[in-house]
Formats: sequence, C-alpha cells, structure tokens
Amino acid sequence: MNSHLLEILVCPLCKGPLRHDREHHELICSADKLAFPVRDGIPVMLESEARSTVAAAGAAPQADPTGPPAATGDADHSSPDPS
Repeated sequence: MNSHLLEILVCPLCKGPLRHDREHHELICSADKLAFPVRDGIPVMLESEARSTVAAAGAAPQADPTGPPAATGDADHSSPDPS
C-alpha cells in the first residue's frame, strides 16, 4: 500500500490516525477499536465493513468447524448400571 496514501488517510468516524497492519491487510483505528480491510491494495473505509478489534465480553470461543466438536462438560461420568 502506498505510504503517501497512508499519511493522508484517517478514520472515517473519528478522523484519527490509522495504523497499517500489513500481516492482516487492515487499517487499524486505535481510538474506535476498528479494523478496516484493505482489499487488493484498496482500503475499504466503510464502518459497515470494519471489524471490531475488541473481543466481546463473556463471548464463548468459536469452535473450529474443521476440528473435532468441543466438549460441553455435560458428559455422564457415573458408573454403568449393573442391571
């Protein structure tokens, strides 16, 4: 992404500075805790396209859809019925 473009771009909400996260292809606004995607080298500066950089309080971790199902803790660990 062009360094001159980064110098003039600001957060569309608060007009604050943005930090370029090259690894995740995002522009980060620390003040609003939003990450705006950069797609094909073009920043998408729409609030509706931004993701929050803050995890929701008390949110359960997301299961990996390709991995084994997560244990629920509801398993019955009592002895088998001898009858």
